[in-house]
This record gives sequence, structure tokens and C-alpha cells, in this order.
Amino acid sequence: MKKVLLLLSEGFEVFEASVFIDVMGWNLVEGDGSTELFTCGLRKEIKSSFNQRFIVDYVIDDIDPDTFDALAIPGGFEIYGFYKDAYNEKFLDLIRNFKKKNKIIASICVGALPLGKSGVLKNRKGTTYNRTIRREALQGFGVQVINQPIVVDDNMITSWNPSTAVNVALLLLELLTTKENAAKVRQLMGF
Repeated sequence: MKKVLLLLSEGFEVFEASVFIDVMGWNLVEGDGSTELFTCGLRKEIKSSFNQRFIVDYVIDDIDPDTFDALAIPGGFEIYGFYKDAYNEKFLDLIRNFKKKNKIIASICVGALPLGKSGVLKNRKGTTYNRTIRREALQGFGVQVINQPIVVDDNMITSWNPSTAVNVALLLLELLTTKENAAKVRQLMGF
């Protein structure tokens, strides 16, 4: 069984998180049945953008990267506290530990910024939310910012904005399983 850890920051974007849950869930039920997804945050209760409350499966202190195959990070809104958690040293250390173990890391929108701040994208290609302020922030972390909706470099996926979310989740599924299986799940989900 392939295990995905969905790392949630305060102020995370619900749609960007939900696609990972749905794609891995659809694969579990209708695809090859090989994926499970678990949620994680700095605290047991996390508030999303727009203030919905979520209870996560694990807190960061309880995570052993060896027990997971991939890390998924949705973006979020600064006004709802996204960067307070996403730039927390425990959050960044978890990203570094996944990278050190050569695990797949998938991010959507500004979910790429904690990858940049953690150093795992330094001297690599990536992208983030397509506003100048966010692209400059990513570049400031030593990332070669590419003007494309989805960028893959060394097992790390970054993307522009919520419009890329489904494709990022399906790409993660493809990397965890097979191209044929991901295509089957895409078709069954109507994408």
C-alpha cells in the first residue's frame, strides 16, 4: 500500500487539499486499490482558509517519513495564517526529511513556498502562484522559477494555482502507481 501524507498548514486552501483526498480515495476504491492518504499538521485541529475547522490524523511530531511514500502540500491564504505554519521549523524539517529520503513531494500553488524556504528546491526548477510577489519569493529561495502551470524537478512537483490541483494529484498518483492506472482514475472521475 502506498501512503500519502497530506501536510496541512493553518489557512490551507480546501479545494487544493481535497483533490489529493479524492484522487487517492478514488484510486483506493476504483483504481488499483494501492493508495491511502493521511492528514497531518502542527496541531490536531487546523483551520482552513475561510475558517472551516479540520481534525488531522497526525501531528507533525508523530510522523516518521519512512512510513510514507509521498508528501502533498496544498497552498493557502496569508490572511488566514498560512505562512505562520508553513514557515514553522517543524513544518520545514518534515519537508527536508521527506526529500532526504527521496520521497515524492507534490505541492499546489503557494505550497511551493515552504519547499523553497526549506531549501529542497534550491538550484532547482519550480513554480508557484502566478502573481509576481509569490514568484519573486520563490526565486528569493534560489529556485529557477519556470512560467508553466506544473513543473517537475527531481521528484518534486510544483504548480501555479487551484486550476492545476486535479492534474497535480493525478500526476502524484501516476508516480506512485502507473500511467495507465492514473488515466483510468482520471477517466472514472470525469477529468
